[in-house]
Amino acid sequence: MHRDPVLRLLRAHAERKWEPHEAAMTAETIRFVAAHADCLLRSQLSGHLTGSAWVVDAGRTRTLLTHHRKLDKWLQLGGHADGDPDLLAVALREAQEESGLTRLRPVDRMIFDLDRHWIPEHRGVPAHWHFDLRFMIEADPAEPLVVTSESKDLAWVELGAVAGLNPEESMARMVRKTLR
Repeated sequence: MHRDPVLRLLRAHAERKWEPHEAAMTAETIRFVAAHADCLLRSQLSGHLTGSAWVVDAGRTRTLLTHHRKLDKWLQLGGHADGDPDLLAVALREAQEESGLTRLRPVDRMIFDLDRHWIPEHRGVPAHWHFDLRFMIEADPAEPLVVTSESKDLAWVELGAVAGLNPEESMARMVRKTLR
């Protein structure tokens, strides 16, 4: 499996100045990708890569969140790479599939945020790590949303209200970066 594009993206992300926790997760993700040729596939049961879209409005005052059905929490849109080494394309595809939005625009081709998080066992799939590469994507809040079977709801949320829906550090870090 061709991992070079992912490794280049991750190494460029590592060169930027990040909080210590994100820097450590980035280094760990680089090690994981280098060690696992199948890192882009769900069949890699210890963990695999995912691509997420931190969807924001043009004014950077709101983000689009999904109330994830399986995890029962408010999160950014995203999903599995399923073999695709272009994680930005994965994030864009997942955002469109999960929201119905058609006018999505990457703010940057570089990784906006990186997170490694534990996914609990679900319907026979063992618990595993998601190495999540996140990209900032701009969208128009006036465009109609379509709630899919993957979520309970979708909502544009003021950045200051994100912590009230999901207080996890991973979400707070993306809010802080957006406000910078």
